[in-house]
Amino acid sequence: MKARVTVTLKSGVLDPQGQAIQGSLKSLGFSGVGAVRQGKVFDVELGESDLSQAEANVRAMCEKLLANTVIENYTIEITP
Repeated sequence: MKARVTVTLKSGVLDPQGQAIQGSLKSLGFSGVGAVRQGKVFDVELGESDLSQAEANVRAMCEKLLANTVIENYTIEITP
């Protein structure tokens, strides 16, 4: 089983890296670009065969390490 975790900053949290990317895109000629927010993607290979247990384990990984839940949101997608 595999899990994909997408971590993004909560709305209202400043994103200086996203602002830098936005400025760089504009300087490269992409004038129609609005706000840019950056995030992280983790692909995790799991040894679980039970879907609910796999999701619980990945959620625990997010809460303990992969996401700073004070300033970040995360979503989990699990595929067999």
